[in-house]
Amino acid sequence: INMFIGSGVLEFLYSVVGVILFLGLVAYHTQQIKRMASAPEVIGDNAMASKIAIYGALSLYISFVNIFLFLLRLMGGGGRD
Repeated sequence: INMFIGSGVLEFLYSVVGVILFLGLVAYHTQQIKRMASAPEVIGDNAMASKIAIYGALSLYISFVNIFLFLLRLMGGGGRD
């Protein structure tokens, strides 16, 4: 809808909501990684621990990239004239 209207306020709110959403996802993924790493099945299994580490790193990386993109939208305004 904003593509046709061109509202700066709507784009600003969209960016703020996106940043807040992905910050929440970072906190959730961090707690999930801690919970999985401290599970009794994982403590002695190096293969499982490495899979959890890779999964955790990728999920956090994607969330941080999205936060960066939303912050660019928020600070830069898109750069379209």
